[in-house]
Amino acid sequence: MTAVESIRSRFLSHPGLAAKAALRMVPGILGPTDWVGGPGDDTAAIPSDGGFLLAAGEAMFPPFVAADPYGAGVASVVANVNDVAAMGGRAVALANTVVGPEAQLREALRGMRFACDLYGVPMVGGHLSAWDGPASVSAFVVGKASTLLSSRHAAPGQVLLAAFCLEGRARGDFPYFSSVAARGVELAGDVAVLPAIAEAGCCVAAKDVSMAGLLGSLAMLLEATGTGAIVDLACVPVPDGVGLEPWLFTFPTFGFLLCSPPSRAGECREAFHARGLACEVIGAIEAGGCLRVRLGADEATLLDFATATVTGLGLGKDVARKSRS
Repeated sequence: MTAVESIRSRFLSHPGLAAKAALRMVPGILGPTDWVGGPGDDTAAIPSDGGFLLAAGEAMFPPFVAADPYGAGVASVVANVNDVAAMGGRAVALANTVVGPEAQLREALRGMRFACDLYGVPMVGGHLSAWDGPASVSAFVVGKASTLLSSRHAAPGQVLLAAFCLEGRARGDFPYFSSVAARGVELAGDVAVLPAIAEAGCCVAAKDVSMAGLLGSLAMLLEATGTGAIVDLACVPVPDGVGLEPWLFTFPTFGFLLCSPPSRAGECREAFHARGLACEVIGAIEAGGCLRVRLGADEATLLDFATATVTGLGLGKDVARKSRS
């Protein structure tokens, strides 16, 4: 099996990506999505005062909560702040829901407080219930954006970039790469790059790299419009001591996919480099509705929206069919 074949096999069986399929139930219950007002993108975007009010929520993976409630508290803040940044926004406040044994709730809340202090975003309240059953940790965010980085803006001809903080360590128990200790309070300025490049116009669409990994997160970005992409895996920034394949399926503290007009890609790239972050062109958005990867002379198609979907929300598949008719 070649490296590309191994990556394709892992992509097709990746639990972080497979979990997204459950979202197919949402339109039948809450109604159809437009991927802007929600559900669909990293946050819902509601027009407000000439800009957008952003709203989102994240529930932490239950085995992670059980193993490391403090880390889950930190991650609940990180995930929400990144969701807002990926939409071109700035987080305003967070709320939480924590349920479980008191000792674990204390650790989860301590983690939330620590992460809120790092990002300078207040935790303004929420809900707490102490009981002796398994703990659950969720957080919710409100943000604001003046210029939206919507997945609906992805279009053929755009340059695809990946931006990462490569400082940190990979956990041995979960596929997470944490930059929290290594990067510290710099993280607040790091996420501020996203709204800055949105407002400058050098980035038009983005998505944070989450549980689905880089390739799964890219598939979700593409699904909103049914567009395709070609990714040169050799160009993906990778931390020292981490292999390419595991990195492609890792959830990093700071990782974003970016769509840029070709003439502005260098400007987008330099905005991250100025903060000491990695950002490189890794491919291009293209027509056809297929997500393809290559490594050297080897190439493989990971997903074709004409026959498959990621979230099951349906819009991307419909658009892909129309683009081929």
